[in-house]
Amino acid sequence: MAELSGESLRSFSEGVKLEGTGEDFRVPILYKFLVSFLSPIARSLFNVHVYGMERLPRSGPMILASNHVSNLDPIFKIMAARREVFYLAKEEHFQKQPNRFIMKSNGMIETFRETGGRDALARASDVLSAGLPVGVFPEGTRSRSEAPPFLQPGKTGVARLSARFPEVPVFPICVIGTRAVMPPGRNLIKFWKRVDVHIGNPIIFSEWLSSPEGGSFSDDEISSLVSLDEHGQRSIKKALFRKYTDQLMGTLKMMGAP
Repeated sequence: MAELSGESLRSFSEGVKLEGTGEDFRVPILYKFLVSFLSPIARSLFNVHVYGMERLPRSGPMILASNHVSNLDPIFKIMAARREVFYLAKEEHFQKQPNRFIMKSNGMIETFRETGGRDALARASDVLSAGLPVGVFPEGTRSRSEAPPFLQPGKTGVARLSARFPEVPVFPICVIGTRAVMPPGRNLIKFWKRVDVHIGNPIIFSEWLSSPEGGSFSDDEISSLVSLDEHGQRSIKKALFRKYTDQLMGTLKMMGAP
């Protein structure tokens, strides 16, 4: 299928109705220090093995999407990226000090349950617009399963964010072993346990949207879509975003996500 025109992509992207907050996003100084000086120390402490690191760009926006089995997962993704990565995090992590100070100082994005993540996605849009990486866990929360399989169905927020920024690469990242390093409910960190981080090939939404294996949309079909009323567009996009998310989760499973 032919590539979509720039006009079609703009029409589809704008139709996602996901706008930033209008506030500039700046990297907190403390977070810069932590990534620059403490990340090398952390890499030397943990038994971590990263595969596909060369795929990640050292500058520009990107979305890192991975499975989630341990509170340490964000740290290993930052190690792999070798850059500041900004995560969507549940509001519970911001409610008490010193957690709130730590989360804010690291540029983490607070997700409020009552808004269904809309505010968080708006702030994530600010991050991508600033040319910075966003880290997402499509499952929405750490797996509560006591035994494998831990991978849960994904939520479609990652698809909406990808559709709003259709040229920004989305990297599926499979993290294996972090649950053994720090099991849920435990504070002891077993540094010697092995962790494997696998970085997959990037997914570009603009390419996925026109691919026969993806959205299978043509310019004419997008033109027809945007001519529909809001209800009609929402119904089609809901199914489209679910397909994108399910394929992303399937990719994580094929990569070895437990």
